[in-house]
Amino acid sequence: MKTFTTLLPLAALTVAIKHDGPAAQIPLEPSTVLPAEPLTLDKIPLLGYGTWNVNGDNVSEAVSWAIQTGYRHIDCAAAYGNEAKVGRGISDGLIKAGLTREDLWITSKLWNDHHGTNAPERGLETTLHNLGVGYLDLYHMHWPVSQSILGSNSIEYRDTWSAMGLLLEKGLTRHIGVSNFDPEQLKDLLNHTSHPPSVHQMELHPYLQQEDWIKFHEKHGIHVTAYSPLAGSNPTYDKGELTQLLNNTVLTKIAHKRGCTPAQVSLVWGMSRGTSVIPKSQHKERITENFHSLKCELKEKDLKKLDKLGKAHHRYNNPSEGWKVDLYKGLEDSEGKHKSRS
Repeated sequence: MKTFTTLLPLAALTVAIKHDGPAAQIPLEPSTVLPAEPLTLDKIPLLGYGTWNVNGDNVSEAVSWAIQTGYRHIDCAAAYGNEAKVGRGISDGLIKAGLTREDLWITSKLWNDHHGTNAPERGLETTLHNLGVGYLDLYHMHWPVSQSILGSNSIEYRDTWSAMGLLLEKGLTRHIGVSNFDPEQLKDLLNHTSHPPSVHQMELHPYLQQEDWIKFHEKHGIHVTAYSPLAGSNPTYDKGELTQLLNNTVLTKIAHKRGCTPAQVSLVWGMSRGTSVIPKSQHKERITENFHSLKCELKEKDLKKLDKLGKAHHRYNNPSEGWKVDLYKGLEDSEGKHKSRS
């Protein structure tokens, strides 16, 4: 674990994503709005703004405020049902911050009902229309799960991934990634594609650290984005028996000692591992608080104390039972409370 005693400005808090093979030579047509810079090297900000469960009347205002505050990484998804409002917020935020589209890293995700060989392009085109942008920086396969028109679910990702690779060649997205894959699925995908994922988005926080899984990604050059970096604070989650992370005594003591908030401490811990973190809120003060985690300084001993919280192996997001599919097999929580279906 690297010491995070000094945090750089947001512009410096980025990680390079390198492409090899066909994805590195995307033909740029005259009509494309892709930036002129080479597509062989891009940077994803380590601190992002998440939009899951951002709903109601002030979605656009919250997204705009996030951009005005300094966020340059906006994480979206078709399944969140709010991309049109998020898009209006992006447009307003860019204007008020004096920025252009190229100043933002925008991520979205393909939902399970658009798997297959043709549907991914339709899904992405809908997302681009709703967001009001001409391209994405990153497009994830949200789950390795295909949902039929009758609502049944099955594990499927190879054909869908091949179709997503074509989206790169058409300039509709600059990178493609996966989300919620387990080791067996990711290894299988890597063995059957010429377009390795640039990024894998997964649940990560001090209660679910998945250190070995992160090292696997480092070895294969795949960046990791942590969703739910504040653990069970999302209202969708069953709070379970664990003390809420932001009320955890270890976390709150460190926060008090360093003059930070518990949320800021958790976000700094996540960034110190080299993973992007995408906290969500639609309250201005919390959006600002999370952004100011960039000013929170932790010591090596703080990080070691937080590492010990990982013994909980607690996953909050696991739809295996409801979807009747096996997810997260072989990961650190698979033998615990949230183990896969058998």
